[in-house]
Amino acid sequence: MYKLFLRPIFFLFDPEKVHYATFSLIKIASKIPGMAAIFRSLYVVNNPKLERKLFGLTFRNPVGLAAGFDKNAVLFNELANFGFGFIEIGTVTPKGQAGNPKKRLFRLQADEGIINRMGFNNAGLEAAITQLKTNKGRVIIGGNIGKNTQTKPADYTADYLTCFNALHPYVDYFVLNVSCPNVGSHAKLNDKDYLVELIQAVQKANNSYKKQRPILLKIAPDLNTQQLDEIIELIIETKLDGVIASNTSVDRSGLKTAPERLAEIGNGGLSGQPIKDKSTAVIKYLAQHSQKAFPIIGVGGIHSAADALEKIEAGADLVQVYTGFVYEGPKLVKNINNALLKR
Repeated sequence: MYKLFLRPIFFLFDPEKVHYATFSLIKIASKIPGMAAIFRSLYVVNNPKLERKLFGLTFRNPVGLAAGFDKNAVLFNELANFGFGFIEIGTVTPKGQAGNPKKRLFRLQADEGIINRMGFNNAGLEAAITQLKTNKGRVIIGGNIGKNTQTKPADYTADYLTCFNALHPYVDYFVLNVSCPNVGSHAKLNDKDYLVELIQAVQKANNSYKKQRPILLKIAPDLNTQQLDEIIELIIETKLDGVIASNTSVDRSGLKTAPERLAEIGNGGLSGQPIKDKSTAVIKYLAQHSQKAFPIIGVGGIHSAADALEKIEAGADLVQVYTGFVYEGPKLVKNINNALLKR
């Protein structure tokens, strides 16, 4: 139904406007008596064989929704009815910010991809907390945190700590987003020495709480093997809980979309099918060269159950979808879970 009827209509309109219009539709539909139960009956797969235990958490299934979809934590309760094992909100920054100028979200239909340069647009920390206080406890919530665009390099760590401490009571795990290609002044976040400093500062804050939260690092898919070796050293050295591989890509090679159209779109992070193999290769490298020393959440180009299984076989413990969810619809989550049960 989604691919035959809804997607063709959605794809007639501006992607960002459709995104928020879809949020409104899901919100309204979920308020109709019995509709949430119907969604659960259509999309939720309940089976103890799907459970995964990682970093002290029990995921009811290994399929999550990646950060960027529910930036402001306004729809996670409703999205939980679509079968996700976990949902990552954000990226959240201390202060609300508009992000980059519009138009900043583009579909590459020939490639089943998306280019975005949103720029950490979000309503800010307090708005996210207000929404998270409505959590009905249906799904594990991850908090993806970052710095404000205008923050000076000397204050980067303070931004992350502000988000970490404020969100700590409301999320189940954290993701340090240091690899988004759509935010300026990120050079310092790619420096290993600074990353050690940042991670240790967040871990120190974490240790001050009676109940600690798992902390993961989200990395780019465009890293070379030397950089991946440094990531492995970093994770092991800092005893970080895991890694998310991967964020969006700045690589445009091999696309079917015309070069003229790509030039018209301009810069931004590429997601979807075009980065599937790239992200899988990163997962495989991390898993093999670390001897699975830490958990990996695999994301990037998952548009089918086969794509998800490929990530898991490469070494991912959990997977996340985003662009695939846009192109394939909510049945994608159910298809992946059913395929996992048949393995």
